[in-house]
Amino acid sequence: MPPKSVEPHQMQAEPRQKQIEDADAVALARTGDHEAFKLLVDRHSRSLYRLAFRMTGRAEDAEDVVQETFIRAYRQLSRFEARANVSTWLYRIAFNCSVDFLRAKPRRAATTEDEVLERLAAPSDGPTMDDLVYAGQIGEQLQVALGGLSEKERAAFLMRHYHGCSIEEIGSTLGMKTNATKHSIFRAVRKMRVALQDFAAGRA
Repeated sequence: MPPKSVEPHQMQAEPRQKQIEDADAVALARTGDHEAFKLLVDRHSRSLYRLAFRMTGRAEDAEDVVQETFIRAYRQLSRFEARANVSTWLYRIAFNCSVDFLRAKPRRAATTEDEVLERLAAPSDGPTMDDLVYAGQIGEQLQVALGGLSEKERAAFLMRHYHGCSIEEIGSTLGMKTNATKHSIFRAVRKMRVALQDFAAGRA
């Protein structure tokens, strides 16, 4: 049975008395050690959530993707190769879950009216309304720009510039060779610059 549902944004578990490596945690989880699997969830949920959020554009959808990622990971423990990197393995699963999610559901707006209103509600000694409006616009424009990338371009861009992954890690995760990975990131950066240049010029 898969472990119980988890809330990615609330995962701050108490440190385990005996710290173990990711690969060892996978090995223990294979034997039915749920605490070992929970250790993997605690370590990797936040980075996977950030990837899923940028892929889907909504916090609720990102949580669904992360939960599905760990359910699939649990079911695929027996297929994990000991020499592989656990974080790369989880990124690959999260990427596939994100793609499946996006293909299964119609694209929705990045923010709802209530979220916009909440963002604009500022304390008297906080940033100005213009600052908050602009901050909200940045987030929305970034999400629109990311939506203009292909699925692999988006994942490669996020993994490189948001998560600091190496070219090798990205290529392994997305199933691409080194040159293809570099070209994918280059295309993503070029598209992002074009998509954001008018917005940036309007603020200057």
